Amino acid sequence: MPRDPVAKLLLFGATGDLAQRMLLPSLYGLHADNLLPAELKIFGAARHDHDDEGYRAFARKALDQFLPEDRKNEAAIASFLERVFYQPTDLSDPESFTPLAEKVGDIAGGLAIYLSTAPSLFESAITGLQSVGLAGTTVRVGLEKPLGYDLESSREINDAVAKAFPEERTYRIDHYLGKETVQNILALRFGNSFFEPVWNAQGIDNVQITIAETVGLEERAGYYETAGALRDMVQNHILQLLALVAMEPPAHFDGTDVRDEKSKVFRSLRIMKPEEVPQMTVTGQYGEGAVKGQFVKSYAEELGQSSTTETFVAIKAHIDNWRWQGVPFYLRTGKRMATRRSEIAIQFKAVPHSMFAGRGGLLQPNMLIIRLQPEEYIQLLVMAKEPGLDRNGVRLREVPLNLSLDAEFAGSRRRIAYERLLLDLIEGDQTLFVRRDEVEAQWRFIDAIRAGWDANDVKPKSYPSGSWGPSAAIALTERDGVTWQDD
Repeated sequence: MPRDPVAKLLLFGATGDLAQRMLLPSLYGLHADNLLPAELKIFGAARHDHDDEGYRAFARKALDQFLPEDRKNEAAIASFLERVFYQPTDLSDPESFTPLAEKVGDIAGGLAIYLSTAPSLFESAITGLQSVGLAGTTVRVGLEKPLGYDLESSREINDAVAKAFPEERTYRIDHYLGKETVQNILALRFGNSFFEPVWNAQGIDNVQITIAETVGLEERAGYYETAGALRDMVQNHILQLLALVAMEPPAHFDGTDVRDEKSKVFRSLRIMKPEEVPQMTVTGQYGEGAVKGQFVKSYAEELGQSSTTETFVAIKAHIDNWRWQGVPFYLRTGKRMATRRSEIAIQFKAVPHSMFAGRGGLLQPNMLIIRLQPEEYIQLLVMAKEPGLDRNGVRLREVPLNLSLDAEFAGSRRRIAYERLLLDLIEGDQTLFVRRDEVEAQWRFIDAIRAGWDANDVKPKSYPSGSWGPSAAIALTERDGVTWQDD
């Protein structure tokens, strides 16, 4: 699609953790590889009282801390910092925006704004930008999550944004969509002819999506206590992965067709009734235990008080359309789990008749595993015959066909998700960003689950840190004859 690069980029939250760990290193990486427009200027804005040189020193320190050693180049860092400027800004103070606009200057060449801030400040930020002419037709805005805590608050934020930025200039960020392996789901599905005939209810028995973390609260206690695992991970990352697995083939790889097909999936998600929620979901909270051989405290101990916030959730979801009718989608995420892992496991149905049964050969259904992190690979488990004369029976064994993306593309530098998303924001490609109708359909699904928890007074079950969650999560799949892919 045609690119429309801007001449200026404005980063709100420019002194925050995300900026230090991800945004500044990503922008430097794009600069070092000559991928940024030559004239692009980067403006940081936050409440901290830096001048240009003070912020450049701050940015240099962040790059020194978070860049891989093999990416550090003094000349490239110095030339990158020449692009960087800073203006102290308080989004809650309307008077902050006038000096900000003066600092940014003429925006006729286009301005991209990256807004990473508390949801409570979105409306004042948009109003302030609009009041000083930083929301015109040459301006696009990128919005970092969380975009609300339920459907109602999400609509309020989107309504506030829409007053200044129409949908075609609004870029809602889900960093999972920038991951190379996530995009490989589309290449795997729609670039190979042999998957499509069985990629449906006739060929697939179930789909499992897992995002497991070994970390606990870290520095996110204030946010996490108000969000929980359902809002923090399922509403965005996991449901976006589900949509990529379940969507119909788009006509084109662009921001309209891809997001049209994802939106259809979200509209087809079966909304749970309150009485169904306890049978279709499991919620948990980690207790004390051991992770990687180290003792860790419980969630309540880390928080410093008792809490009913869930750190684990498992869901049995259904998509009510022609392709997926009757196929369960098992979704699972949690903190302080046994291992760090993000993956999609697609179990195909068993062959309708085994010619080997009379000779003792046992068959297992094929499974496709797409590992997103920490390793990146695609693995297809297929049946093969063990070598031998077979006089005492045929011996069959499940063997993996592996495609390691790390190994296969060893000569290519693997980019972090924010590099791709920032470049797409700068160049105006919405394909990997989330549209408003997607967000609202996701919230309808999530809000129904929370309403069911409230109606049935569901409280999270304790699970030991370093485990795979509450035992009820095992029962969620095993009563259907399915086992979680935990190997």
